[in-house]
Amino acid sequence: MSRSSTVLLLIPHLGGGGAERVTELLARNLPIEKHEIHLCLVTQAVVDFASLPKFVIVHALGARRVRYSGLRLMLLIWRLRPAVIFSGIAHLNLLVLLLRPFLPRKTRIIVRQNGPVSATIATPGSSRVMRLVRRFLYRSADGVICQSRSMAQEVSEFTGIPLESLAVLPNPVDVEGIRSASHHCAEEWNGPGPHLLAVGRLSREKGFDLLLRSFAIVKRRFPTADLAIAGVGPEGRALEAQCEQLGLNCAVRFLGLVGTPAIHFPGAALIVASSRSEGMPNALLEAAASGLPIVSVPASEGLVELLMGQPGVWLAREISADALAESLLTALGALCPGERFAHPWIEQFRLEHAIQAYEELFDTTAQMRPA
Repeated sequence: MSRSSTVLLLIPHLGGGGAERVTELLARNLPIEKHEIHLCLVTQAVVDFASLPKFVIVHALGARRVRYSGLRLMLLIWRLRPAVIFSGIAHLNLLVLLLRPFLPRKTRIIVRQNGPVSATIATPGSSRVMRLVRRFLYRSADGVICQSRSMAQEVSEFTGIPLESLAVLPNPVDVEGIRSASHHCAEEWNGPGPHLLAVGRLSREKGFDLLLRSFAIVKRRFPTADLAIAGVGPEGRALEAQCEQLGLNCAVRFLGLVGTPAIHFPGAALIVASSRSEGMPNALLEAAASGLPIVSVPASEGLVELLMGQPGVWLAREISADALAESLLTALGALCPGERFAHPWIEQFRLEHAIQAYEELFDTTAQMRPA
């Protein structure tokens, strides 16, 4: 079989958050008739190859951290000489762009902005020099992908890249796969409920501390309510301690890392998104694919644009525990047990549409002449 180009997809490891999920879906679904697909796992050393299609060629670098992987990554790139490199996580984006002068001249680099600029490449408190370096690095990319028009505007203002040169592409969501998984799974819940579900990395930006405070308020009106949080991260112990302080130990479950969050969709009354800052959360999109009601804080302009005024969505007035509790109480008071919504806006994220958009960008970028 003749293939036109080699594509190298970069992520730290499998089984991570939304950015890793997007990259894994690309690896599984880019057309193998056109591309030889390589997946580089920068910080992972051991791989369950049975979990990936045989046509995906996996390279596990096993670096202790992304920042220490530069030499190994550069040697891999020189060996493969890919037409396109794709990276979708901020610190990995910066590393591969930093390596660019030492990479094959014909290799094109595409980076995906996976969150608000203020929380990733323009971190508050970073030095002026570092901000200038990050701006320069992003301008050296052959393509920059944003998840919403408002995110593209933010990236353009920070980097100086013309808005029309940025690609706004939908996150790929396996709508049919999620619906099938959620419809054929037994309920993972006990007790009368209502059952609330949250998914995400246990880190400050995800706002689970706000969620726990708001859930304590919800419990006053719905004393049999319970909450399940799927994810791992540095704030795990602090959140467990907060549960104890709030007297929520018996009502909150920390599920740890869940490979397929859809198994928890049956029986859930709603999914709640509490992030202080967010791009376009895949967990929320996957929940929408299964029809779950959604309660969210306004974590980004793109998220607000997507959710505002949609049936089955309750958008908090601000990012705070009180505002989130208010929206949760309104939603729980309005919903019938087991109620689900069509969420027609999820169609734009369907796997086949999103993969085609990524494929077209990869093809166009691969054909660009070296600078």
